[in-house]
Amino acid sequence: MVKHFKVAVIAGDGIGPEVIDEGIKVLNKVAELDSGFQFDFTYFPWGCEFYTKNGKMMDDDGMEQLKEFDAIYLGAVGFPGVPDHISLWDLLLKIRKSFDQYVNIRPVKLLKGAHLPLVDVKREDIDMLFIRENSEGEYSGAGEWLFKGQEHEVVLQNGVFSRKGTERIIRYAFETAKKEGRSLTSISKANALNYSMVFWDQVFEEVSAEYPEVETASYLVDAAAMLMIKDPKRFEVVVTSNLFGDILTDLGAAIAGGIGLAAGANINPERNFPSMFEPIHGSAPDIAGKGIGNPLASIWSASQMLDFFGYEEHGKVVLEAIEQLLLEDQVVTPDMNGTASTFEVGNRVTDIITSIISSKDVSVK
Repeated sequence: MVKHFKVAVIAGDGIGPEVIDEGIKVLNKVAELDSGFQFDFTYFPWGCEFYTKNGKMMDDDGMEQLKEFDAIYLGAVGFPGVPDHISLWDLLLKIRKSFDQYVNIRPVKLLKGAHLPLVDVKREDIDMLFIRENSEGEYSGAGEWLFKGQEHEVVLQNGVFSRKGTERIIRYAFETAKKEGRSLTSISKANALNYSMVFWDQVFEEVSAEYPEVETASYLVDAAAMLMIKDPKRFEVVVTSNLFGDILTDLGAAIAGGIGLAAGANINPERNFPSMFEPIHGSAPDIAGKGIGNPLASIWSASQMLDFFGYEEHGKVVLEAIEQLLLEDQVVTPDMNGTASTFEVGNRVTDIITSIISSKDVSVK
């Protein structure tokens, strides 16, 4: 019997539709070659263009519509004329929070063939998996704006760290590190944030006692940023808060081949709601419509979707295909000093996938 996975596609703005098309091309090719499953894609026109026409980023019942899907595939959101806090809070963060996608997974791995920007660092030294708390913390949206426009104007932006939210993300990270046989590093800022991060460190220590087999470390976020550059090999699995994870994974993208290779997954581990997969780059409105956007991040996020559905071997094949394309250095987009189009990169990746699966007879039990 063929398994059917229902995927909602929100291609979004700018280069979003262009790069997401290539990820869908890859997913369909993998499903075709396996023949045991297939994807049923449904497209939603939500985003900033939708906002300019309708005054909202998505349909009023958009969350009810999305609830019926197994996964969400998101392109990019953001466009000049629509404030960033509107595009972020009324679509991306709304989905993350409403669907309790409390685990954000961002690989920081320097693939073969990708540009190595650091000196005195080996390629294999850059292989981190960031697990970021994705539902509360500094992005909880709690706060107040008092005396707005007056000379004694005051704004309060509150971080919210619940025991449930903090413990479950740390425990998820420990389980991942245990499964992969890797060390786990916690990143906080307890010396300055004397409530939230002291609490974070305390919960990390408590949960750590249940996983004596996992080697652990803990760093302040500023020291961690420096060490990611100077000694990246010390980081394997990393767990951190919403804000710190957001910032450090962009730094991670810079040392792992650039933002064009940066993918992210927003996971609801209990699968009560759909999880969401996305390239983490912006919508790049300056090159939208030119067909030169780099689709590799969206293709990498497609491999994360395959992992999520239990097809890890196929997910590895997709990454192997990206690496082979980078090593060939013939079909890459202008941001990687190439001349290929978005479409051509997607085509080459699917050709490589076909070759790999045919030669290895990769199958999924």
